[in-house]
Amino acid sequence: MAHHKSAQKRIRQDAVKRTHNRYYKKSTRTAIAKLREMEDAKEAKAFLPKVVSMIDRLAKRNTWHKNKAANLKSSLMAQVAKM
Repeated sequence: MAHHKSAQKRIRQDAVKRTHNRYYKKSTRTAIAKLREMEDAKEAKAFLPKVVSMIDRLAKRNTWHKNKAANLKSSLMAQVAKM
């Protein structure tokens, strides 16, 4: 266990950050799965910008690597375009 006040504060901050990151990562993964399951092209095209925005936000905050974000976006866009 941490003995310094600053180390204890860092532990508290990390716990808050971890729950924040887990929430946004899980929400994005769920949205991606929902988009992949869609069969209606019109609905998927309307939902795609929201998912891309979520992915960009995670990449901007370094929660996901920028290349992972780029790969996900390109594969999702290709899937929607193929519908």
